[in-house]
Amino acid sequence: MLSHGQIWEALDRLAERHELTPSGLARRAGLDPTSFNKSKRLSADGRLRWPSTESIAKVLDATGASMEQFLAFMRPEAGSLGQQEGAFPRQGGSIPLLGFAQAGAGGFFDDGGFPAGQGWDVVEFPAAPSQKAGVYALEVQGESMMPLYRDGDVLIVEPGAQVRRNDRVVVRTNEGEVMAKVLLRQSPRSIELLSLNPEHPNRTLELSDVDWIARIIWASQ
Repeated sequence: MLSHGQIWEALDRLAERHELTPSGLARRAGLDPTSFNKSKRLSADGRLRWPSTESIAKVLDATGASMEQFLAFMRPEAGSLGQQEGAFPRQGGSIPLLGFAQAGAGGFFDDGGFPAGQGWDVVEFPAAPSQKAGVYALEVQGESMMPLYRDGDVLIVEPGAQVRRNDRVVVRTNEGEVMAKVLLRQSPRSIELLSLNPEHPNRTLELSDVDWIARIIWASQ
């Protein structure tokens, strides 16, 4: 069965083959230039968005690629949004690592909340998430997440994963604030977040103010 990530990765690799960005590929196919942007691959409530068969047909026609060639671009069990080859080490359980304070700065994430740019360290993840492209680690700094997470704990985050009520998540706002919370409620317009530290207030954020939200899938304790 084809996955959401495999389809998108095939489109990304087809674009690379023709020295195009995803936007450039969409434009060549006569589509809206933002059709294949990573920010369009998930809805505001975290649901997966798939490219239409019509869009794929137009891309194949515009590039002269066959369906067999398109299918060959798919890596087995690719992650939700794919990842450029060579961007971060995939062997073993190595994944990119960033400090929580750094995560609020610009240049470390793409518009889908996936690792990008320079300045990342590498950490070994014991579960070896080789089938989850884009998984990365954040190191807790300070005591604001006590008693659940302590200074120096490492949180493994999966961007692009569907988030549900009571999931532990990391949220980055458009202003660069990064926080680890529990998702209490999500509506089409806002999210309500429970603070891990009882000394810190709960938060309600408009979705328009959220840069990205990612699910915490593992934590060192």
